[in-house]
Amino acid sequence: QVRLVESGGGLVQAGGSLRLSCVASGRIFSSYGWFRQAPGKEREFVTAIAWRIGSTRYADSVKGRFTISRDTARNTVYLQMNSLKPEDTAVYYCAARTWSGASSSPQDYDYWGQGTQVTVSS
Repeated sequence: QVRLVESGGGLVQAGGSLRLSCVASGRIFSSYGWFRQAPGKEREFVTAIAWRIGSTRYADSVKGRFTISRDTARNTVYLQMNSLKPEDTAVYYCAARTWSGASSSPQDYDYWGQGTQVTVSS
């Protein structure tokens, strides 16, 4: 059974840091992405990574502050978030796709985690 389980969310003050983790079980995917959804807004792309070669892409809003990485031995993807802002507050979702390529489109992803809440206070 395929599962994606996120962890690491929480409450942090503006300027602080959090690290999210996404553990995949059941199979290895070609690419992983992080998306987020704030109340009343559509789900938006944050970052993605191609599993085999490690290539990445980022949304402009998080470039220079967020870093995606992977641990192939643990089948885990991480999202290091630094210099957090109140506008980063959202539920963060891990997603996986069977095709290669760090896509920014939610429609390209086949599996989704349950999400983890990140709240940044001002």
